[in-house]
Amino acid sequence: MASSSSSGLTFKLHPLVIVNISDHYTRVKSQSQPPHSASSNGGDSATSPPPPPPRVFGCVIGVQRGRTVEIFNSFELLYDPSNHSLDRAFLEKKQELYKKVFPNFYILGWYSTGNDAQESDMLIHKALMDINESPVYVLLNPSINHAQKDLPVSIYESELHVIDGIPQLIFVRSSYTIETVEAERISVDHVAHLKPSDGGSAATQLAAHLTGIHSAIKMLNSRIRVLHHYLLAMQKGMCFYFVDGQRYLEKKYEKSVF
Repeated sequence: MASSSSSGLTFKLHPLVIVNISDHYTRVKSQSQPPHSASSNGGDSATSPPPPPPRVFGCVIGVQRGRTVEIFNSFELLYDPSNHSLDRAFLEKKQELYKKVFPNFYILGWYSTGNDAQESDMLIHKALMDINESPVYVLLNPSINHAQKDLPVSIYESELHVIDGIPQLIFVRSSYTIETVEAERISVDHVAHLKPSDGGSAATQLAAHLTGIHSAIKMLNSRIRVLHHYLLAMQKGMCFYFVDGQRYLEKKYEKSVF
């Protein structure tokens, strides 16, 4: 792997991409951890090695203007570890859906997690070259290093180098900057400083938030049921009228035309 890229591209990475990858990894890791059985003792857990951290995969989308590549968002993908390939049908379906919502965004590359780029990653990288001839690879290192000052995110490009007389594609590291818009800055700041306003626990705040959402959905459901009942009555030739605040239902009879 070469030390740095020579393409001259400028990369701008938005915080939403980092949040999405972190959330994807956290969910997969929590779901892959087996529950602790009550019958297991401390000796068994000490001898069994911990499972390797999972790897997650997805696509990054954004725009490229000249020599500037701006990565705005990402979406998850399904990965088959047996043959180191992505579910292509799932990728195309997600691409079609995102194209309807973000018509100006294109697939710029893909993302994964790990300490460093692996040899099998090049297989995925090459498989995406029919979508983007020069895909970028965003790698998030989930390992916690308190001494590290920089973000644990690396961006790689692929370059063709001649090694031992054989041309080969290798990953080269590229520099990037964090780019944010006003809405992202407000959202990230809100999440970073989120805490209960009344001194209660986070669980209490979450319960109150979910209760409010449940009440709103319940009210919306009741209004939809009223509209649905009204439309069914209209379809059957019935009509509603109100007298002194009371609702009455009346059958409408149409005159026959001979």
